[in-house]
Formats: sequence, structure tokens, C-alpha cells
Amino acid sequence: MARRWQRIKGVLTGAVALCVFCGPVPHAFARNYTAPTGTNAQGQGTIAAAQLPREAVNTLNLIAAGGPYPYEKDGVVFGNRERLLLPNRRGFYHEYTVPTPRSRNRGARRIVCGGPLKRTDNCYYSDDHCTSFNRIVE
Repeated sequence: MARRWQRIKGVLTGAVALCVFCGPVPHAFARNYTAPTGTNAQGQGTIAAAQLPREAVNTLNLIAAGGPYPYEKDGVVFGNRERLLLPNRRGFYHEYTVPTPRSRNRGARRIVCGGPLKRTDNCYYSDDHCTSFNRIVE
């Protein structure tokens, strides 16, 4: 029994030491965190549709029209696995490609919209392949 306790104590000591090297808790996970002005509860900013790149505006127009989309994967379900957007049932969010000039593939820019297809009032723009989002406002 004493040997088992020593093993547990060693694991816990190692975990605490690892936490010391990891540094402080990121502000978004801190208990008393409040989002800065101009951001929503998830720490996302907003971007006006007029500030979007021309290609993103074109993609929003395609979404509103229901297609046709230039990429095969446009309109697929966005899983929101990282929980960067508000939690919703699977299938709520759909992902669309925003073409990147001079890119040989789909690039990193995306628009993710929530709710029924063809609605653009609940859309988010990402220029870093869905690592962060800005809510699109009119």
C-alpha cells in the first residue's frame, strides 16, 4: 500500500511540475474572464460585410443563392469540434471556401454559416482555416 501511495505521489508531483512549466492559464479559460469590448462571449470579434475581401462577399452571395459552389466540399457540415462557435446540434453549421488568390488549393479562408442553408445572418469568417472566427455583421 505504501508503495502504491509513493507511485501516486510521484505522478502528482510530476503533473504539478509540468503545470509550472506550462505557464499561466490563457485568459479565455480564466474563471473571471470577460470578453473585451467589440467581441462576443466566445472572444470572437465582428467584421462588417463591407470589410470582407471581395472573394468572401462573392461566397456570401453564393450561399444566399444556394450555389453553385466552385469547390466540391462547399456546404459540408462543419463539426465545431474545437467549440469556437456557439454549441449547436451536429449539422447546424456548414463550411464554405473563400478562394485565396494565387493559391493552388482551397486556401485557408472559410465562411461558416449556422442554421438553414441559404441564410447568411448567422455567418462567421475565418482567414486561418477555422482557428479563429469573426462574426459577419451587416
